[in-house]
Formats: sequence, C-alpha cells, structure tokens
Amino acid sequence: MAWETSGWQTAESASVNSVLVQESKRAFMSRVHGWMFAGLLVTGVMAMFTLNNEALLRTVIEWRLGFFAAQLGAVFALSFLASRLSGPVAAALFLGYSALTGMTFSVLFLIYTAGSIAQAFFLTSGVYGAMAIYGTVTKKDLSSWGTFLFMGLIGVLLAGVVNLFMRSDMMSFVIACASVLVFAGLTAYDTQKLREMHAETGYSNAATVSIVGALTLYLDFINLFLAILRLLGRRR
Repeated sequence: MAWETSGWQTAESASVNSVLVQESKRAFMSRVHGWMFAGLLVTGVMAMFTLNNEALLRTVIEWRLGFFAAQLGAVFALSFLASRLSGPVAAALFLGYSALTGMTFSVLFLIYTAGSIAQAFFLTSGVYGAMAIYGTVTKKDLSSWGTFLFMGLIGVLLAGVVNLFMRSDMMSFVIACASVLVFAGLTAYDTQKLREMHAETGYSNAATVSIVGALTLYLDFINLFLAILRLLGRRR
C-alpha cells in the first residue's frame, strides 16, 4: 500500500539521517582532538627547547607577566572573535598560544623533578581520556553540570587569588583537589557540549570551530595537569 511504502521510506530516511549525524559528530571530534594533540605537542617541544636555551629561559622568567598577557590575548581572540577568524588565522593563534604555554611551562622543570612531571602528565592523560570517553558515550545529559562546574571554577580562581597572600599549604592542597574535580568534570561536559553544538548548529566555518573546540579541551587538559602536578609533584 502507498502509506506502507511512504512509512518505510520515512523510517529509512530517518535512519540515514541519524547515521549521517553520528558520522558528522565523529569527524568533527576527530578534528578537535587532532588540533588539541597538535597543541600539546607544540607545548611539550617548546618547553624542552626553552629549558635548554638559557637566554630564552631567562627571558621567560624576567618577562613572565608579558607572556601571560600574550596568552590571555590569544585565548580571548579565539574565544570571542571566532566567527570573524579564518581557519589559518585561528590555527596560528592556537599554535602560538600553545607555544607560549610551553615556554612558560619550562619553568616547571626548575621547580619539580622531571620524573614527577612525567608522572603527572601520564596520570592526567588517563583521567582526561576516561572523562572524554564518558562524555562521548554517556546517554545522560550533562548540561546540568554546567552551573556547578562554573561555580566550582570561580571558587577555585578566587581561592587561588586569596592564597597568593595567605600562602597556606593546606589551602593549596584543597584548591588542587577541587581543581582536579572541576577540570575532570569539565572534560566530560565540554566533550558532550562540543558534539551536540556541532550537530545542532551546523557551523559553516568548520575549521575555525574545530580549533576553538580544541582550545576548550586543551585548557581542560592543561589545568587538570597543573592541579595533579601540585598534588603529586616532587619539588627539587
């Protein structure tokens, strides 16, 4: 019958559309993680290069506030001007930010042992991977996490500013523990949010959007790493 044929065709069309949406999500997240891993690689290479270049290392230490300002500028440009940036410009900003982060991270090798930095990195990779997988496969809507994670992030930042003056080891420990929970949660939340955002909005500038997504997950990884390093890192 005509209605049966029509119903079958509609079901088949819906099934095809569902497959296409899932493939689109996977392709988008593959680009996002590809850029994120590229950023981490640039960060690692620049950290080692700076560490082995005494003149450059001194420059980073002496002009650390300038480097910090440049990093903030790159993040704000990518976050708030994404719709106006072409793919190559967004890529240059992201890789430039990753390089600056690596240069400033070289100082960590003067504070912590190389072994504890490596341990913190591998542990961070494990936690990040587990939470990213959870954010990908879970059927639970994680949007309700957003408010609590944002409040936790603000609390961590404020407590960190206060502790700059108090210099309390106990508060540092509590902040580090809270940071691990917040950024682990943000990894799952942002992973799911990025997948759904791409599927629902259908961005035309896919290259730029994937780089902005990579920046989001890169920041989750980096802050998670710093929190774990503060908890487990052995100082020189």
